[in-house]
Amino acid sequence: MRSQRSIVDYALRRRAVLADVAAGRTAVDDVCDPHPDLLRAARYHGESASASCPICQHGHLTHVKYVYGDELGRYVGRVKQTDELAEMARQYSEFRVYVVEVCRACGWNHLTMSYLLGTGGPCDHRQRRTGRT
Repeated sequence: MRSQRSIVDYALRRRAVLADVAAGRTAVDDVCDPHPDLLRAARYHGESASASCPICQHGHLTHVKYVYGDELGRYVGRVKQTDELAEMARQYSEFRVYVVEVCRACGWNHLTMSYLLGTGGPCDHRQRRTGRT
């Protein structure tokens, strides 16, 4: 997406968690214990990723994208698809997107990245929402 900024990549943390699992310092059950709402979001709203699960190697990863921001009102914490994010980026001045990878087979889940989207203009708290976003 063109307006992505302030990108935070959690790849180093992911690698550390996977290394701890491989070395036996962390139990697989500790990293494969998702909240039921996260699994439901992955099943119905997630976007398929090309990578396979680093824990079970059988399941394919799904990306779930959550949005947070002062302007979002009732849309805070909702799961959004990539095309919805593009539309929101044109409507709001700034909001943060959190991308979580989930394996629906074994339950592996990890925050992979976060970034800001939006016009970058001044925040208009009086903005009225029309339609579904």
